[in-house]
Amino acid sequence: MALSKGSSSLLTMVPMTFFSSKPRPPKGAMRWVTISLLLITFGSLSLLPTGYVIERPGQVFNVMGEVSGTSVISSPDMTIYPSESRFDVTTISLLGNRESTPSWVQVLIAWADPDQIVLPLDEVYPPNVSTEEIRAESTAQMEISQQDAIAAALGHLGIAVPRKLYVASVIADAPSSGILVAGDFVTSAGGKAVATFEELRGEIQKSEGSPIAIGVVRDGVENEFLISPEQREDAWVIGAMVGYTYDFPVDIQLQLGDVGGPSGGLMFTLGIIDALEEGSLAGSNHISGTGTISAGGEVGPIGGIGLKMIAAKNSGANLFLIPQDNCNEAIGQIPDGLDVAIVRDLQEAVSVVEGLASGSQLPAVSCER
Repeated sequence: MALSKGSSSLLTMVPMTFFSSKPRPPKGAMRWVTISLLLITFGSLSLLPTGYVIERPGQVFNVMGEVSGTSVISSPDMTIYPSESRFDVTTISLLGNRESTPSWVQVLIAWADPDQIVLPLDEVYPPNVSTEEIRAESTAQMEISQQDAIAAALGHLGIAVPRKLYVASVIADAPSSGILVAGDFVTSAGGKAVATFEELRGEIQKSEGSPIAIGVVRDGVENEFLISPEQREDAWVIGAMVGYTYDFPVDIQLQLGDVGGPSGGLMFTLGIIDALEEGSLAGSNHISGTGTISAGGEVGPIGGIGLKMIAAKNSGANLFLIPQDNCNEAIGQIPDGLDVAIVRDLQEAVSVVEGLASGSQLPAVSCER
């Protein structure tokens, strides 16, 4: 059958209409698709749980100042003198717990940030200990630390303070659970009289897990209980927070709000000494630091020394006090522009602070003593 020219023209145009290339997406559309996919991916990551927590430099608190309108150091019995010195307790901010971990996005950002530390969840929150128990333990540690700080400060000022060893709290499901109770006065361990935490701990370590007799006075009655210590890391423990209760001749009150742990002991002690004496112990200097304190004035090590030095530097401190036992860890992490001093005990700390106030050169930083 013959086709006309018009029909031929029509037949050649139809294939062109149905088999030509599809229209191209508008310019830049692929870029938005890619961005959208990335946003969806990161959005999904933000909802997924992780097995980590993040440590960051935390707040600093001037123990010579106020918190929520209340003086950190006060006393109904003693005169509290004004001071130009500033003594800061440094803290670490912890993001995440067993009930709510940081997102993967937050973890990835923290890994890339030298001012943050990513830690396995189980390292900070052991599986067999609840978040509430850890918080309770931290609060108890702070209360014990504050009492030790008061005792150390009064001792430095020549005021005698009698003390007794007592149970501050008992961890649930630990060896002491259901046996010891908060408020028990500890008198012996393994048949030997103990008057200090170090003596008690030493006897518990000697047991190597075998049942050990712990003697206590409860409600005025002497008792003795057999407790089988359990091993946690490299030490034998009975699962009780033990500290000192003091018969203070004067009432010194400390208030720092919602801050836990024992690491503020040294700075509390320096603040109390400054508050109870006329003048300014550190002159007009801004001193920051960390370290536990014993009633006898020994300064003990703490964790997170690097992050606490960053917090001190960010707050404008011109000197940071470091416990001797943290020296090797701290040396490689000292921020530029922050002076540090290594101290073993309260007397060394007071000497360094007084020397700074008088314009003396700071002692050389050395881990060898």
